[in-house]
Amino acid sequence: MSMYRQFWLAVITSMLLALGGSLLASLFSARSYLEAQLSQKNTDNATVLALAFNQQGVDAVSVEIAVSALFDSGHYDLIRVDDPSGQTLVERRAEIGEIGVPAWFVKCLPLHAAPGYAQISSGWKQFGTLTLISHSRFAYAALWQGALQISGALAVACLIGGCLGSLILLRLKAPLAAVVRQAGAISERRFTTIGEPDVPELRQLAAAMNGTVIRLKAMFEEEAARLDAVRREANFDALTGLANRAHFLAHLHEAAQDEDSAGGTLFIIRIARLAEINRSLGREATDDLLQRFGGILCEFSGQHSQALGARLNGADFALLIPANVSPQTIGEALLRRLTREASAFRGSSSEHVAIWIAGGNFLYGIAPALILAQVDAALATCESEGRDALRLIDIRHVDGTPSTARDWSEHIRRALDRGWIRLVFFPVERLDGERLHDECPLRLRFNTDGEWLPAGRFMPLAERLQLTGRLDLAAVRLGLDALNARPDRVGIAINLSAHSIQDPAFREELRSLLTSHRAASRLWLEIPEPGVRVHFDAFRELCRDLKPAGCRIGIEHFGHHFSEIGRLYDIGIDYLKIDSIFVRDLDTHIGNQTFLKGLAAIARNIGIIAIAEGVTNERELAALKNAGFDAATGPYIRLGSEDSDLRRQKTDQLAALRAE
Repeated sequence: MSMYRQFWLAVITSMLLALGGSLLASLFSARSYLEAQLSQKNTDNATVLALAFNQQGVDAVSVEIAVSALFDSGHYDLIRVDDPSGQTLVERRAEIGEIGVPAWFVKCLPLHAAPGYAQISSGWKQFGTLTLISHSRFAYAALWQGALQISGALAVACLIGGCLGSLILLRLKAPLAAVVRQAGAISERRFTTIGEPDVPELRQLAAAMNGTVIRLKAMFEEEAARLDAVRREANFDALTGLANRAHFLAHLHEAAQDEDSAGGTLFIIRIARLAEINRSLGREATDDLLQRFGGILCEFSGQHSQALGARLNGADFALLIPANVSPQTIGEALLRRLTREASAFRGSSSEHVAIWIAGGNFLYGIAPALILAQVDAALATCESEGRDALRLIDIRHVDGTPSTARDWSEHIRRALDRGWIRLVFFPVERLDGERLHDECPLRLRFNTDGEWLPAGRFMPLAERLQLTGRLDLAAVRLGLDALNARPDRVGIAINLSAHSIQDPAFREELRSLLTSHRAASRLWLEIPEPGVRVHFDAFRELCRDLKPAGCRIGIEHFGHHFSEIGRLYDIGIDYLKIDSIFVRDLDTHIGNQTFLKGLAAIARNIGIIAIAEGVTNERELAALKNAGFDAATGPYIRLGSEDSDLRRQKTDQLAALRAE
């Protein structure tokens, strides 16, 4: 029984006891008063009647006539006259009839009034004894009416008391409910604070809960800041603040090989004759030059989501920008800024610091080594010119995809209308080998015999054309259908676009779709970290709207902005998929090992599942186990799952043959 019901039960019980006791006390008091009045009336009436007989002279006939006349008035229940020997001379007794009140009331509260007695004399001689009992129906009527009035008054008092109790309960319930919601939020991995109520006891409880939440937040934020510093130390150049070579090459590999990637443009920037500049200007001036170049590249990468600047070695820098940005515009602006900055540094052996820039466009599926080789060859062409130079090349291969936005729009809409879309299944397994769920990116083709394109090839154009909402809803429907078709499937993860979740209409349609399917409890929905950062409020609304549906919500490609993990404390996400950049060569990367071990510990402490992306070999998987991760996905996991499925199929076939 809830506390509120117990409180109400206690209030009602106490009020009933108090008011019931008051009612009974009032009724018994009224009954005693009426009995006394009736007894007094009986005595007075008997005395008056006896005096009347004594003054007029008495005989048996006159007494009988007088008694009959008095009895017929209807006010008496019994009038009797007995002679001195005890013989009854005359008696009139009323018959039992209706008295105007319920029989149970008379039975529960009987009136016992004493009869009135008086002596009748004839001169000096005693004539007899008069016994008189007044009728009690008037007393019962008065007692019944009083009971009704008292009951009504007590009922009104009870109603007023109930209203006052309700107001008091509401005053207590609101802050208590806030404390309960706060405790529930903590159990759901949402660390929120509440206002302190006016009730002293609840104020102390709320203050204690708020203090716990604040301490937890401070502890996690302190640990997050420390781990973020470890991440930066392991993956960024100390002098320029840019990504180091290993971290940048991992980004390039992801941009070229990741399922969701649309490609991009790689720029390599070289400072000509840096060694001579160092000898001429000195180390401090050269470091200043490098820091300024690093600041410019940080500025350019900060202007575009998923862009990254890096220092590859002493004189070489790199800039990776997404595919939806014009490389010509970026390259020319970059050359202007760098040459203007370099013009301030002149040494005795060189009048001008030359800047060479080469850039190359690429799409998903091209080997990173090929991209680097072709851009490096273009850079060699710039070097041959001996002055500031910019050269752009196109590494894209022709694959028959649409060339204009209008063509892309028509092809995507036609594919959606005709059902030329499907999901592909990649396993996500716990580190003990148990299947956690299947990650299911979307595939699309433009005709019945066409190539199935990965999401990275069409999603960037779909975002520009505002078609991601239709694609995401179609993917969710395919996922629900797959779950309904396979009740034994543990779960399916669907990627949602950040552009979709910022649309309230999309969120409402998605909520309606999920609440109408029982399989939604096995659905995992994930949004990329960059999109969560940009559309954080929309992501919070999505989590709030979809929690009742029972699905799980997570963030993929996580880890690049780990210092902002404090923003995730009050939204209740279920899992994080750590970007493959931090997983690649984890067995030899001590800095990333420290970072991921701390990340997994924080995730475990707040009840979030930590999943590693892009595991390519057994050594990386072993390092993830040591770091405390819960699950992993990637080519190595996929290969092991395929081998397991093949072994299971062969075992089933062998069992069938033996049965035959």
